[in-house]
Amino acid sequence: MEEGSRESGLGPDWAELTHECLINILSRLTLEQRWTGPMIACKSWLSACKDPSLNSTFDLDRRFESSTELARWWTPEFERIIDSMLRSVISWSDGNLAEIRTRHCSDLSLNFAAQRCRNLEVLSIKSCPRVTDASMAQISFFCPKLRELDISYCYEISHESLLFIGRNCPNLKVLKRNLMNCLDPSQRAGVVPYDYLNACPQDGDTEAGAIGKFMPNLEHLEIQFSKLSAKGLLSICEGCLNLEYLDLFGCANLTSRDIACASSNMKNLKEIKKPNFYIPRSVFHTDRYGHWRLYDERFQTDIFRI
Repeated sequence: MEEGSRESGLGPDWAELTHECLINILSRLTLEQRWTGPMIACKSWLSACKDPSLNSTFDLDRRFESSTELARWWTPEFERIIDSMLRSVISWSDGNLAEIRTRHCSDLSLNFAAQRCRNLEVLSIKSCPRVTDASMAQISFFCPKLRELDISYCYEISHESLLFIGRNCPNLKVLKRNLMNCLDPSQRAGVVPYDYLNACPQDGDTEAGAIGKFMPNLEHLEIQFSKLSAKGLLSICEGCLNLEYLDLFGCANLTSRDIACASSNMKNLKEIKKPNFYIPRSVFHTDRYGHWRLYDERFQTDIFRI
């Protein structure tokens, strides 16, 4: 039989692989690789891709990280694609989805996740302009095992979500609530919608208060470009004594003295990323950001008196 196959030039019939063999092979592929290859090859491969064992995680973030950010990612059409993919994986996971790492999803898919993914432990949803407090409330109520949350650049999420998550998810160890660089929006101009760039949350101290009061078990916190003041930082440092890593990069309202005083009693703290940053001088020559010229000395020479 083997000799006949060689003579005829025919290879093995991949469509006849057993389900177990297919699962073993497909488990070595990324989510994107499965969706753009095996799932469109034949029915048996599509069926294998739906196996719950292959759908315990939904990770598109590595794909986003490796690509240049595109304006079309911020469109409703692209959002519907991500929502559709996420809802499919949630359905195929049979309740075993434990990790979601994506961007540009919406309340639609997150509400679905809350109802179906009671074992969810990791939720990373950076840059989701249409994720709101409504879906985050659902996540907090139905996913109490959450231990890592990244809601960076999600401007429709407020301190209310932090309150819900803190109250209902006692295992939360990692929180990332980074904002975009509001001091130099030119970094994302032409990609992120102009109105969204200007919608940066301003209630830094309120968010800090919710973190300090309701998230005592945090070990890793990132709040880049937050508007919090020394008062807000003190709330975090007094309430989150288990913190080991604190990222304050771009927090323009803080000085080194504020940070030293607030963190003096944090015995477990191993690393603080301070607010040091550089504002390109080109920014100073625009009408909109002309007021930063007043702060040139503070931000670019002898930064924060360090």
